[in-house]
Amino acid sequence: MPDTTTTSTELTSQYTAQVVADLERNAKEQERIGAEMEALQEQLNALRHDHSVLTNLRQALGATAAPVGTGPEPTAAASVPRQKAPAKSAEGKRARVRKSDSKKADSGKATAARASAAKRPTAKDTSTQPTLIELIRRYLTEQREPRSAAEVSTALVQTHPERRIQTNVVRTTLENLVAKSHAHRAKQGTSVFYTAVEADEPPAPSTAAEQPAKADPKVKAEAKVKAAAKTDSD
Repeated sequence: MPDTTTTSTELTSQYTAQVVADLERNAKEQERIGAEMEALQEQLNALRHDHSVLTNLRQALGATAAPVGTGPEPTAAASVPRQKAPAKSAEGKRARVRKSDSKKADSGKATAARASAAKRPTAKDTSTQPTLIELIRRYLTEQREPRSAAEVSTALVQTHPERRIQTNVVRTTLENLVAKSHAHRAKQGTSVFYTAVEADEPPAPSTAAEQPAKADPKVKAEAKVKAAAKTDSD
């Protein structure tokens, strides 16, 4: 009976440890996937903002295209004989004056549209802003000591308050940089710190390069055929 109780206790401890490890792994996986979803949502919002800005620019350019493309209309006074009645000549002058006023009004509207388009703030245009990866790599390069994901996120929020930077997204980006050998990862106790990779530091050797090259089966077969032919000739 004591042996049975001991075995049952050990099995229970093993199962408990396994369940705890699985729960921790599941929580980390949920956190990683959630961070990736937030990063994708941020990219989607940026693309929607770009689409809105480009749509406004297209509308502004469409408003100015008509006045620019139309040239001066020929006046009818050159084809009208001077022997016509003075009333028609006066009426033609009034029509030309109305056309000139209409052109001036259209030109004023086009100028106002161009000025409005020029005054629109372009600071939020994400097409010219650095990506989150570039910001993180630049920050790590400027630091002389390792930094945690929370420290990196806090620093980027202070320097770029217009961007919605979250710690989970920063942590996921840092892990991606580590996976691509663009950053180093060091664990001190329960904390994880990151440092930038020096420019002259050689990349980590790949496992494929360390493995010896395997002989080509076709070359082996040809060597065997040649050896057999040489034995027959002897």
